[in-house]
Amino acid sequence: MTESTLDERGRLTLPKELRERYGERYHLVRLPDGIKLIPIADDPLEALREEFDGTDKSAKELRDEARDGAISEAGR
Repeated sequence: MTESTLDERGRLTLPKELRERYGERYHLVRLPDGIKLIPIADDPLEALREEFDGTDKSAKELRDEARDGAISEAGR
């Protein structure tokens, strides 16, 4: 785990090794017990292509699975 502190102007500096691994742009997500930083890819479309490279499923099959998973998760 890595620690970082806000400066007097409220800025948070991420350590170099994290910036090199995840980049410099993030979405901030509020959670009940804190926040989460989600890296934003420099080229989001390329990131999606890489994520799904090699899959044998069609876009419709992937959408259907995502929908079914969300419905299942919401029903809990």
